[in-house]
Amino acid sequence: MKEQLQNIKETTLAEIAGISDAKALEDLRVKVLGKKGELTAILKQMGGLSAEERPVIGQLANEVRTEIEKALSDKQTALKSAQLAQQLKSESVDVTMPGTRFEAGKRHPLNIVLEDLKSIFRGMGYTVVDGPEVEETKYVFDMLNTDEGHPARDPQDTFYITEKILLRTQTSSVQIRTMLKEKPPIAIISPGRVYRSDAVDATHSPIFHQCEGLVIDKKVRFSDLKGTLEIWAKRLYGEDIKLRFRPHHFPYTEPSAEVDLQCFKCGGTGCPLCKGEGWIEMLGSGMVHPQVLINCGIDPEEYSGFAFGIGLERIAMMRYNIDDMRLLYENDSRFLTQF
Repeated sequence: MKEQLQNIKETTLAEIAGISDAKALEDLRVKVLGKKGELTAILKQMGGLSAEERPVIGQLANEVRTEIEKALSDKQTALKSAQLAQQLKSESVDVTMPGTRFEAGKRHPLNIVLEDLKSIFRGMGYTVVDGPEVEETKYVFDMLNTDEGHPARDPQDTFYITEKILLRTQTSSVQIRTMLKEKPPIAIISPGRVYRSDAVDATHSPIFHQCEGLVIDKKVRFSDLKGTLEIWAKRLYGEDIKLRFRPHHFPYTEPSAEVDLQCFKCGGTGCPLCKGEGWIEMLGSGMVHPQVLINCGIDPEEYSGFAFGIGLERIAMMRYNIDDMRLLYENDSRFLTQF
């Protein structure tokens, strides 16, 4: 049995010396010192030894175990040190090398025109007001004089959550909330994201951005609306910009007008972008309907007002000569870094 113990010690120590990874070292430990290991198997045979041999073999077995455990521990430490050294070598950084250049971000064209829009209207005394995108039908339709049969309320055109809750189709709901909370005079713009069930093309998207304006005061006239929009357009596009007002119908304004800007791509001669008309529809506008004022607790005999709604995407397209709205949403850095 002495020879067996000596042989296990020598063989094991030799194997430990040649091991180069932690898993093989653990496998060897289990093979020799585990519950079913070689050394354990020999110790189980000590019951057959004489009383004189038992303490001698027991002491030798303990010495063998101690030497093997120490060798295993030393090897494990050496392997960890080697692994750390290799890791430090592979992950080393040459501090003399130039660093990685990070490109500075730029504002999105929609944010650029929105900030310019806010600046223009703030300069005219307007306040910027926000409101919820998930809205009640009473603020989006009912109080805006849009009855149940109006096409805008059709589920084919509007994203409903419930019968009374929807994704707002316009930021006019913010105007209603403002008129319910504040007394005239009122002069606000309400920019934000809106949702309509439109097919995606060069000039339409189911998600887009609006900036609506509202003025309520005594003796407000249509000429005030016209002058305000002309100032806005000239400050945004330059003194040469041309506007066209066309009679229209909106349930919440009377009289109402669509406002067109001369096509930037063809200069008014007609092209695919403006569908051959030479003009691009930019916004809707009009005098606030007396019934809308009454709905909000404002006396139409004492006060009047005007409202307008501008599409931010179309502003950006005209300003930067962009001929496809989809470019604004594709997040292509080659396009966005131009601005």
